[in-house]
Amino acid sequence: MSEEKLMRHLYQKLDDLSVQIEKLNLTEYLELLRNPRRLLYVNFLGGVARGFGMAIGFTLLGALVIYILQRLVILRLPFIGDFIADIIRIVQKELATK
Repeated sequence: MSEEKLMRHLYQKLDDLSVQIEKLNLTEYLELLRNPRRLLYVNFLGGVARGFGMAIGFTLLGALVIYILQRLVILRLPFIGDFIADIIRIVQKELATK
């Protein structure tokens, strides 16, 4: 391979590498690491968003479970109805002792 071809090949690889680095937003990430306040702010907002998402998800999931249990009680299935009645008795007993 001639020296000229080698240089063209290296320039092409260097161009490809610079495009890849730009796609990774490496400069923005490095700026974020250099500014601790902004890093804490971004992480705080991310944590709040995740916590809010979990709270909403848990609320919706709990509502769905309660809705399904109510429908099962309406069907008066013997095993499930007794199971739910036992849970209600246990909860009422625990609330009465406190």
